[in-house]
Amino acid sequence: MQQFFSDLWTSFEKTFIYDDRWKFFIDGLLATLRIAFFAALLGVLLGFLVAAVRSTYDMRRQSGKRPLRFGDVIINILNVICNIYITVIRGTPAVIQVMIMYFIVFANSRNKELAAVLSFGINSGAYVAEIVRSGIMSIDKGQFEASRSLGFNYTSTMFHIILPQAFKNILPALGNEFIVLVKETSVAAYVGIAELTYVGNLIRSRTYEAFFPLIAVALIYLVIVLLLTFLLKKLERRLRSSDH
Repeated sequence: MQQFFSDLWTSFEKTFIYDDRWKFFIDGLLATLRIAFFAALLGVLLGFLVAAVRSTYDMRRQSGKRPLRFGDVIINILNVICNIYITVIRGTPAVIQVMIMYFIVFANSRNKELAAVLSFGINSGAYVAEIVRSGIMSIDKGQFEASRSLGFNYTSTMFHIILPQAFKNILPALGNEFIVLVKETSVAAYVGIAELTYVGNLIRSRTYEAFFPLIAVALIYLVIVLLLTFLLKKLERRLRSSDH
């Protein structure tokens, strides 16, 4: 038993204390959080733009309007582009997208984190778009007609009436997408980006000890997810209480 604890301490020491390797985990965590944060911002921006185009197209179709005007033709073209984007991104693995972004698009660049942010942001945008579109389409279309009768144009109706209601409906799914995004950044290790998973694997290769490096990485991800889940639940409760 004494030998077991002695070996355990030696493994712990090699993983965290020797050569200040605990700092590697801090640097990896910060890289993961940076990539996830900026990718989430890009994903939300892309997702809302794509969802606006697709929901506009769907509503025009439901209303029975023909694409006779120039604006209708533009919406149709944009909808086709958005459909292709969503199909390609959702139909290919995230790790392949990261490798294409890094080894092909950014082949002449050394900015690994930018490549990861763009790759994960574009990937997340496709999923956010479908989440937001489903939230918009869940709102009774009678509210569009009522807002028009009150003098609101389409843009004002969307921002002041539809999106606030849709946001409450999609918040759980949107929060889940952000949590998935944080965990998905681990595939950036495939292209040598020094995020959390890469650092854990690097230390494992130096110490020849797998237990502490991998368990430490898993626990850090778990803490991040639990914290995000707590914040999302708190936001959901606040939004529900504002309805009363």
